Amino acid sequence: MIKGGFVGDLQWNKDFAVEQSGEDNELLEELLTLLADSSASDLAKIKEGIAAGDGTVVADAAHSIKGAAVSLGLEGLSQVAYEFEKRGRAGELEMLQLDVLEDLVGQLKTLKP
Repeated sequence: MIKGGFVGDLQWNKDFAVEQSGEDNELLEELLTLLADSSASDLAKIKEGIAAGDGTVVADAAHSIKGAAVSLGLEGLSQVAYEFEKRGRAGELEMLQLDVLEDLVGQLKTLKP
């Protein structure tokens, strides 16, 4: 699904994530839980940044989500977070589709090794 240029799909490369965890499903499950929790925290920061009109806060929190998503093969989430980061740094907060990022972060809790 595409909304305003944002892709609303996690696009999880599970094989990459399994490889990154050394094929340890317990470790992968722990990493996914940490990602879901940290992304929820970063999403809260993004919402605060948008409300305050602070693009730096938005960009920094989106950068954090992007890096964590890349490390576990979540290509779609990484792309959306990158757009948030880029638009936050440019001060284009009105261009952000928060519902797409909220949906993706919510989907993280459904991922299983």
